[in-house]
Amino acid sequence: MKPTDNLMDQHRVYKLVLTGGPCGGKTTGQTRLCTFFENLGWKVYRVPETASVLLSGGIKFNDLTPDEFDHNDNEKLEITSFKDGVPVHSVDLNAKCPRCLAAEVNKKRHDAYNFQVNLLKTMIQIENTYFELAKSCKRNCLIICDRGVMDASAYIDTDKWERMKNANGWNEIEMRDNRYNQIVHMVSAANGAEEFYSTEDHSCRSEGVDLARELDYKSAAAWIGHPYFDVIDNSTDFDAKVNRMIECVCQKLSIDTGDRLLRTSRKLKFLVSGPLSDIQFPSFQDFNVVHHYLQTSGQRVQTRLRKRGQNGHWSYIHTTRRPHVHGQSIEVKTQLTQRDYINMLAQKDDAHFTIFKKRRCFLVNNQYFQLDIYQEPSHPRCRGLMLLETYTSLEGEYLKRSLPKFLNIVKEVTGEPSYSMYNLSLKEDWNNTKKFCYSLHDLIIDDGQKHPPNMKMLVNGKA
Repeated sequence: MKPTDNLMDQHRVYKLVLTGGPCGGKTTGQTRLCTFFENLGWKVYRVPETASVLLSGGIKFNDLTPDEFDHNDNEKLEITSFKDGVPVHSVDLNAKCPRCLAAEVNKKRHDAYNFQVNLLKTMIQIENTYFELAKSCKRNCLIICDRGVMDASAYIDTDKWERMKNANGWNEIEMRDNRYNQIVHMVSAANGAEEFYSTEDHSCRSEGVDLARELDYKSAAAWIGHPYFDVIDNSTDFDAKVNRMIECVCQKLSIDTGDRLLRTSRKLKFLVSGPLSDIQFPSFQDFNVVHHYLQTSGQRVQTRLRKRGQNGHWSYIHTTRRPHVHGQSIEVKTQLTQRDYINMLAQKDDAHFTIFKKRRCFLVNNQYFQLDIYQEPSHPRCRGLMLLETYTSLEGEYLKRSLPKFLNIVKEVTGEPSYSMYNLSLKEDWNNTKKFCYSLHDLIIDDGQKHPPNMKMLVNGKA
């Protein structure tokens, strides 16, 4: 979802989730991000972390009564004797020790199901309050959510999460993809900057390094599949880490930051050859994606529609790409309703095929990847084509080591017009069309004319 709720809005409302593992820099990053956008003249709302609000109000998981715990085996635990929030041994020699009972609960990882449901409902209501405020604001608005609704899934078992969704009529396309414009995950210091990991300055944090790493991965995995998901790792010092976070938000909003931030992250594209094996992938999300190019007043502007979904639930995006300004391309993405999407299909450009893809999203080495697998029906040039995309600031050997080892990566094709979706969708043969787009860098040879690239590059998706 990116970046406004209505094409006709005169101001922008951008809903950002800032999430991450313990001691990832989320609190400091939020403060810096807020100051940066306020200096640009934006109104910034900061949605507090619901779990911290409730836990700081006196709630402790080990204080919850048996009715508040949800047990698969309906086991009733008599944990009634506490001191300073810690269960104490029973004086009744015939009773089982409450401290030992509590240890059993921890070992079985029982979750307070009802509390989690109410926490999530509270989070949704608090966020909705800020979302409504932003709609009435006359200035551009950035809403920074300290974690989002999908973070709750990282702390409960999968079967409980499915039960929770079904009981409340929630679906992940709406909760994850359509509710927020962008997700930024700040990797825990426990993963790559262990010497800086600490729990001293956070009253609600008590995780050791190993548990922090586990929670960090679970928090990131909860958002796999969001179309605009950025992972900010610990490959730089902390100040640069925060700058990279601010930079990635500005990139998605097409805000020119000038020399205020060091722009190092860029989008990379790689050609991949098959076959693929699902069992080699880490946890992933698959989506059906459909692209339609629309008619424009000139070749220098490209517009397209995208429909993306799972299990019959869809999100809709309108994208406009314009020529470069100060060395940067301008790309504006706007979320659509289904009705707007259907109406705009009337502007479909008949010079282009509809593009069908399966998009697989996954995390490897704290790096977020999207693998686009082109589907039929398609132009012969797209058959068997697979393209891997990621945003990264890594280069050279560091970049190579971060790429998925289980994929057969043929070569990098970033910026090559032969792998531009605009050109791939053209109905005419590339040698006979005047519509071929040479991207940002026109292909000029000795005679001063533009020439299409070698057609051999896309025979069955292989170089």
